[in-house]
Amino acid sequence: MADRVERLTNLLALLLETPRPLSLVEIAGELGAQYPDKESARRGAFERDKSALRAIGVPIDQEYVEGGPYAGQTRYWIDRSRYELADLQLEPDEMRALQVAVAATRTGSSSGQDALWKLGSGAVDDHAAVVATLPAIPALPVLREAVAGRTVVRLHYRGAERDLEPWGLLLRQGFWYVIGRDRLRAEQRTFRVDRIEGDVALVSGETFERPPNFDPRAAFPSDPKLIGADADVDAVVRIDATRAPATERELGADRVVARGHDGSIDVRVPCGNRAAFRSWVLGFMEHAEVIEPANVRLDLIEWLERVAGA
Repeated sequence: MADRVERLTNLLALLLETPRPLSLVEIAGELGAQYPDKESARRGAFERDKSALRAIGVPIDQEYVEGGPYAGQTRYWIDRSRYELADLQLEPDEMRALQVAVAATRTGSSSGQDALWKLGSGAVDDHAAVVATLPAIPALPVLREAVAGRTVVRLHYRGAERDLEPWGLLLRQGFWYVIGRDRLRAEQRTFRVDRIEGDVALVSGETFERPPNFDPRAAFPSDPKLIGADADVDAVVRIDATRAPATERELGADRVVARGHDGSIDVRVPCGNRAAFRSWVLGFMEHAEVIEPANVRLDLIEWLERVAGA
């Protein structure tokens, strides 16, 4: 069931982002191996997915093409104006309050069923912290073009310019990621698309060959705090007794470096991707404290002070 949930999410994102209607063949090509190769099975799976999305109110439009290169095809898309909520017109302080509330959001299961939204920190359960964000992704169309055309892109991420060979795009838990080879660092890297700074540019004349048998799902880092990180840096975070059992189950006992008499634990976690690390810590609200290194602790304190001051 989890695979179908992921496929439905990918289908929804694809039909929202496409600049033109897509045929089923094009949809299956974009989503890789998520649809069966056999035409009848692929059509059946797609029809079930389309019905499921329409059943929850997603307005999937379609057109039958009578002439031209697409003659005889049915093509699909989602009209954003009919799908998306109207602008809430929030004030800056209201938006910041909403972002803090969303950082504390937890769901009751991985598929989102029976979700329980907890805003604030009054009630405590034994579920692991989950961070949710509403991203804007203006870079996605350019990255799609670059992946399809095997074209190098130039982008800025965490204050640094990068020339990237984009091998593939992947949607995970509502966020788009681009996976490829960072030419300057000569390493495979994964970047969250909504955290790219500014515009993404195609580098004219610079092409690449994607590694054979590349699978973005297998290449995706298991820990989001490693995504886009330039250094292998860890931090020690103290988790109080109310959240310690769930955190140890989430990270594994090998990440626990100390245990307190009060039931708290100190865990070692990656912090090379500072934004992802902050989000992870803030998901615990007052139940977590950064112990070391000192510069990472100070960075979080200064960031919180800037947010509070703003």
